[in-house]
Amino acid sequence: MRWFVCALLFFATTANYMDRQVLGILAPLLQKDLHWTEESYGNMIACFTFAYGLTYILAGRVVDRFGTRKGYGIFVAIWSVSSAAHAFVGSALGFGIARFFLGIGESGNFPAALKAVAEWFPKQERALATGIFNSGTNFAALLAPIIVPFIALRFGWRYGFIFTASMSMLWLIVWLLFPYNRLRPAESQLNEICLTPAQLAEKRSFWSVLTDRGTIAFTTSKFLTDPVWWFYLFWGPKFLTSHFHITITQMSLPLVVIYFAASIGSVFGGWLSGYWIKRGRSIDFSRKAAMALFALAALPVVLAAHVATLWMSVALISLAAAAHQGFSCNLFSTPSDMFRAQSVATVVGIGGTAGALGGTVLAAVAGYVLSRTHNYSILFAVCGCSYLVAMLMFQMLVPRLSHQDSRAELST
Repeated sequence: MRWFVCALLFFATTANYMDRQVLGILAPLLQKDLHWTEESYGNMIACFTFAYGLTYILAGRVVDRFGTRKGYGIFVAIWSVSSAAHAFVGSALGFGIARFFLGIGESGNFPAALKAVAEWFPKQERALATGIFNSGTNFAALLAPIIVPFIALRFGWRYGFIFTASMSMLWLIVWLLFPYNRLRPAESQLNEICLTPAQLAEKRSFWSVLTDRGTIAFTTSKFLTDPVWWFYLFWGPKFLTSHFHITITQMSLPLVVIYFAASIGSVFGGWLSGYWIKRGRSIDFSRKAAMALFALAALPVVLAAHVATLWMSVALISLAAAAHQGFSCNLFSTPSDMFRAQSVATVVGIGGTAGALGGTVLAAVAGYVLSRTHNYSILFAVCGCSYLVAMLMFQMLVPRLSHQDSRAELST
């Protein structure tokens, strides 16, 4: 049953990223038809990331407060309506407003999904489960470049937004019909430390979670690495079309290759740390060794804007996308390694806010840099180095992963 739940999380994440990705895929077409500038496009992305981050810090608390089933349903309903709203606007301002509300709704996906993983899976399976549902981001990126251009060119760009919104609404119906709370394992069966019922029911204050070194480490890493993925998502299609002079239809195959590689990286990254844990290595070694490996694999992308051919660049970006997902699924598992299930969504929400803040900054910087230089070299250099910096900061703040919030409460 827990793998069925994982499948639901996978399809929710797929719908989430398809809704998010439509604008990036249609940007070359919309920019030509609606006369957007690079800066206005950057501002639209900033509207999304600002709202995403503003709400993310509260989304985790909402999910912890109302429970995974209700909390997830609320956020999916918001992002479904907001995604459909894109079909009814025709200006940069209208798209900016629609993106803002889309960001509010989509902020709940990862806090709710990761809380579900913490509620249903033991520690040795959490990274794999996270890697599987997180690969929905890449499955979406495989489908969207094929389906969205086809719909847009045949029926008009507005139907691209309506199609992806309908997928989210269909998932919401299935989720609400699933008896989540009645079937999920008891909390006490998933906690690997001894806690009394009173301690299990008790929740840490928001301030104590916010100032925890584990939260700071997770948050710093998200701030440094989340913007990289959003750069690939929102500027990847524009880079390929402008740098190599290909059309929106010719762009589909390179994007499929990139996100297929990312999907492999996500599942492999989750499997790798779980394999090491099952072989007797510590959680601390397994998570961090996997993150360090993928941080090194992300470095070659600094050459993506300097190679001579389209497919050499696609290969470098594909490796970087796979590395990001492998790094990310292990990073996403660390809150459940360090905190009880009652605090996981809150920690993820705080980290997501930091990641969205970093994405807002990078969106504004990318729009400014590209409008003046039309050169992606600096941006790819930043993307390639971010993971090693994040890994270093994480190790400095958390020399050893442990269930520190529970230990602190037991000691008192």
